[in-house]
Formats: sequence, C-alpha cells, structure tokens
Amino acid sequence: MLQIYCKNSNQTKEFPEGSSLLDIYKGFELQMPYGTVSAKVNNKVESLTFRVYGNKDVEFLDITNPSGMRTYVRSLCFILVKAVEDLYPEGNIALEHPVSKGYFCKLHINRPIELDIVRNIEQKMQEIIDEDIPFLRIESHTDDVVRLFRERGMIDKAELLETSGQLYTSYYRLGSTVDYYYGSLVPSTGYIRNFDIMKYYDGLLLRIPNRTNPAKLEEVVKQDKMLEVFQEYHNWNKILGINTVGNLNVACNKGFATELINVSEALQEKKISQIADEITRRNQNGERIKLVLISGPSSSGKTTFSKRLSVQLMTNGIKPFPISMDDYFVNRENTPLDENGQHDFESLYALDIPFFEKQLQELLAGKEVELPRFNFTTGRREPSGRKLRINDSMILILEGIHALNPALTPNIPSENKYKIYVSALTTILLDNHNYIPTTDNRLLRRIIRDYKYRNYSAEQTISRWPSVRAGEDKWIFPYQENADAMFNSALLFELAVLKDYAEPILRKVPNNCPEYSEAHRLLRFLSYFVSVRDSELPPTSLLREFLGGSSFRY
Repeated sequence: MLQIYCKNSNQTKEFPEGSSLLDIYKGFELQMPYGTVSAKVNNKVESLTFRVYGNKDVEFLDITNPSGMRTYVRSLCFILVKAVEDLYPEGNIALEHPVSKGYFCKLHINRPIELDIVRNIEQKMQEIIDEDIPFLRIESHTDDVVRLFRERGMIDKAELLETSGQLYTSYYRLGSTVDYYYGSLVPSTGYIRNFDIMKYYDGLLLRIPNRTNPAKLEEVVKQDKMLEVFQEYHNWNKILGINTVGNLNVACNKGFATELINVSEALQEKKISQIADEITRRNQNGERIKLVLISGPSSSGKTTFSKRLSVQLMTNGIKPFPISMDDYFVNRENTPLDENGQHDFESLYALDIPFFEKQLQELLAGKEVELPRFNFTTGRREPSGRKLRINDSMILILEGIHALNPALTPNIPSENKYKIYVSALTTILLDNHNYIPTTDNRLLRRIIRDYKYRNYSAEQTISRWPSVRAGEDKWIFPYQENADAMFNSALLFELAVLKDYAEPILRKVPNNCPEYSEAHRLLRFLSYFVSVRDSELPPTSLLREFLGGSSFRY
C-alpha cells in the first residue's frame, strides 16, 4: 500500500501500488464542480491514467487551472484531428495560433470551406465525444514512431522526433487515428463537455470553455489586425520553408542557422522602417503626428522596438523624444489598491492622467513644459528641471502598457497620435497539431532577463507570472485592436537561441516548490529545439534586450 497526500483536501490515504490517478481521485471523493482533467504528482503534471508506484503528493486540476486547460485543449484538438481524418481521409488540418479567444485552424481538403463542412465536422466531433473513446498512450523506440508517422504522411512530426535526440517516444492513439502531443491528455473523449467550432475567415475557429466559468464558452472577440499579422508571418514562414520546429531543426543541422538569423532580422528591420515611413507620410499629408504610443505585454521587446523606430524616424528627418510614463505616477499614498489591499502599480489610475494630458496638450500647442521626475525612494513626484518644447521636426515617443488605452489621452486629437502594438507573436509550430503559446515565448525572455539583470530566480519569475498575465488581460489586450500598426517581435529562430540561456536557469528550480511543474514543462518544451549560438545576432537585435550585448542603452 502507498501513502498518497492530496493537496486538494489536505488528507492522506492508502492506495494499492499501481493505482491510477483516476482511482486515487475517486478514492478521495473530492467534490470538484468541474471535475478533474489532470493532476500534479510531486509538482509534475501527469495524465489521470498515470499509475503510481511510490508515496506521492497529488494535486488534482480542473480546467480553471492553466495546466488543466492545456490538457483539455490538447484533447479537444485530437478529437478535431480525428473528425477531419474520418470525414476527409485525404485532407488535413493545422492548429495555427490562438486568436479571438479561440484557436485558428487551417483546413486543407481541396475545396472551399462552407458552412455545411463546418457543421459536419462539429457533428462528427460530438459523435466521437459521445462514444467516450479512450486516448491510448503508447511508448515505442523513436525510430519506430518516426517510421509510423512517415508512413502516414505526417512529416512534421517525423522531423520533430528525428531531431529531438530521444531514444523512446510516447504517442497517442484514438481509435484508428494516431497523433503526437507533448503534454497530457484526458483519459477519454467523454471528458470533453463544452466546445464549438465555427467558420472564421478562410479557416475554422475552435472555441473553448471560459477559464473562470467553464460552463460557458469564451466570447469571440474581434481581432482582425492580430489575425492579419499571424497570417502574414505564417505565409512568410512557408516561403522560407520553416513552418515547424522539425523544419527549423533540419535547417540548423544543415548549417543554415546564420542565413535564417540574417533574413529574420532583416524582415524585422524592414517592418520597423515601413512603420517609420507611414508616420512620416502622414505628417507630410498634413495629419501632424506628434505622439507615437507604443504598447504591448511583458517582455514583448517594446523598449528595443522604440529605440529602433527612433533610429528609422531620424533617417526620415524626424527627431524623436522619449517620455517615460513612470514619471507620471501619482504619489504613493494616492496609488489605487488591488483586491488584496496592495498597491496596484499596473492600474491605469496609478498614473496622474489629468496632469499627463495637460502637459501633452501644452506641448502639442507649442508651449514649453517642465517634465516631472518620479522619486521611487520617497514615492513622490518632483520637478526635474528638464524643460521641453517641441517643434515641427520633433515627435514624442511614449512607451507603456497603457499607451493604447483611450482613457490615457482622451482629449488628444486622433490625427496627432500614431498607435503601435508590439508583441512576440510566435508563428512557428511545434508540429501541425501543437502550436507554441506566445506567452511561453515571453515567459522565457522574462526568465532570462530577470535572472541576468534583476537577480530573480526562475522560481520567482514563474510565481509572479499569473499576476502579470492578469494585468495584461485587464489593461493591455482589450485595446490591442486600437493600434494603427502591429509589430511582431518574435524571431523565427528565437527559441533555439533562448534554449541555452533558459535551460540552466530552469534546472535550478527545486522540485519541492509549486513552480517546478512550470519549469519542468518549459524544459521539456525546449528539449525539442536544436541549439543555435547567439554569436551571429547583431548588436541591434531585439533579443539583445534580454540576452545582453546590445548596442542600445537601457
């Protein structure tokens, strides 16, 4: 008999050796309103079919937990893949990226995607769910698994596994359909209770349950500009022949890493140049843009982007002047409080908006103002002695999380503003059925930067990440479609470069802390990439903001 401690109920019970997590869940008689989809075993996420052969700490997860939601979405994706395979044996589907609070999928069946096709797929998915078919996990020699996928024409998976360096590989079977997923699945299709699929532009949108109220689906949010950026970069990846991590690994192993770095960096510089040219063109057409507002989530590279944009503006004869939003904080005692009674520095109202807008209006009217300076030691704003008056050749650059929020500059005429949204929109796929979350890209950047420049451990950065994400959901993402331009700061080769920096930091996270499960997941994810050295990166590369070696001052 084994001693199993359940964190959900703070109880310890005995179970026979070899019990599955599902057996243990039933044994503890937990009353989880949305049931369970996976569990942490000694702070490592496992499927409910996982069998236990030693004393363990166990925490059961539902879909309100990020790890639980990932398990649910993977399982739902496999059901979608099987439905497409059953209905259109010669076709295929690719899960490309998250958008509109769902997942955009490209269906390839050699005919236009009409509503009847979408209805047929949805009906077939529901039939598969109603049959409650088990997801079978099978472990084999990697060579045998690669051969299986090649025989089925799934070259993306074969290349991924061939270049992973693993002796054994686990894949999944759902009826006659086989697939590969790098995380846990639910035990059977009957665990999927809530989903929808709809026609969305030239593809499909897979809709998932709301993260706080799984009884409801997420609302479809209009994100045309975001979708356009994703599609543009997916098309560019196809031109380069690098759609998946397997493609990237093969190219790097053949010695093409330097070429990929050069092309990717040139593409970003071209995009920045185009944005600078658009700002210049509008000024020449009489719009008189005097304020460039740059927003984006944590670790999206806003600072380096603003510096590179400033360089491009100068080549067009425009003199940029940066303004720090930090200097417009209200005095510490006036800072709003969050739900825990702590100072909420992420809130829009942590800024003195009336004072900020008054100074902007005076500057735009040609008046001279004295810029403030916030003293973080005393927690108070004070005069800086720096005077500013802008002329026709100058433009203000304002970078901050609230830059696209209309409440920040409500009385500044729209023709005087140009709004830019910056984010790391990862467009390379692990394989056609495993997308790479953009949040993982940003989290890895932040882990490296925090460790290198702020003396934070990966454990500390991971523990803060949920509150960072909550702030983004509240203050950044709702306004991203307000942008005049969107800039993708992710680089095609990026994760292969971050790998060597992130892995040693992540390995320092002890397995007796809750953050170990996320560190373990990220380490497993990075293991799929062939390493690329950063020596080829130019000193102006956006990645230098996180890795060091930049020619810009921060």
